[in-house]
Amino acid sequence: MWLDIVRIVAGLVILIVAADRLVLSAVRIAKVLSVSSVVIGAVIVGFGTSVPEFAVSAVAAGDGNIELALSNVVASNIANVTLVLGVGGLLVALTCRYRVIQREGLLMLGSVLLLAVILFSGSISRIGGAILLAAMGGALLLLLRWSKTSDAPESELEAIVAEPSRVRVEVLYGVAALVATVIASQVLLTGVQNVGREIGLSVLFMGLITGVGTSLPELSATIASARRGETDLILGNVLGSNTFNSLGVAGLAAMIGPGSTEAIGLPLIALMVGSALVAGVFAFTQQKISRVEGLALLAGFGVYVFLSI
Repeated sequence: MWLDIVRIVAGLVILIVAADRLVLSAVRIAKVLSVSSVVIGAVIVGFGTSVPEFAVSAVAAGDGNIELALSNVVASNIANVTLVLGVGGLLVALTCRYRVIQREGLLMLGSVLLLAVILFSGSISRIGGAILLAAMGGALLLLLRWSKTSDAPESELEAIVAEPSRVRVEVLYGVAALVATVIASQVLLTGVQNVGREIGLSVLFMGLITGVGTSLPELSATIASARRGETDLILGNVLGSNTFNSLGVAGLAAMIGPGSTEAIGLPLIALMVGSALVAGVFAFTQQKISRVEGLALLAGFGVYVFLSI
């Protein structure tokens, strides 16, 4: 079992590092090709926050384990709202612009609700996956449209230097990072499934491990943004990640390997929707998430862990 624990840790570390490098290469290549910063911010960086979830869920679905694939999505959605925003709220009161709550917040909530409706049936088909992916296309169009009028800070994008002479190198780095991401996902899932079989873990608890693990980039970004006082980035990161998870990741997994989702269960689906609603109410009132509210969100994460066990 110790070898499998090493697989889990190594898989998570390589997955996170490789996914981050993949996004960096994509941004640099896009800048050299004169792609609009709007497209880079809304699509490339937005997609990048969900690369680990995409990789893990796609590999799991390909292995015929759609329940683990979607448990990973649900777990990541819950962890982003309760753990990531909870930690952010404890570190610094998260101020939330009304426009972000009104637009990106409602888009995220709608995405989560659509996924919840499909999961509630107890199975997911390729038709359901196609619906989610079509909704993802619509969400991308909205994000692009909104980004053109957004006054969100672009300091992180501006800090990334792109050199035309290094495009080929960045392509090689990007391909290598993509391959490493897929391999790391397989290593992670092998370790999680082996440990699960040996000590009798449920699919939900295995989803908790992978879901929280793939949410570590969002958590680390939250801590870094809180230190710099860029609280808009924290909320935007979570909203974008949950939208991509609910529509893109779940849709892709369903297209690869549809099947039963009964193991996820109504309590977990309700918690995913409920935590998104509660976080939205917290953000809407006085347009901030206070430290007390951050603590309440962390308590919600504790409820999730209890339900998974």
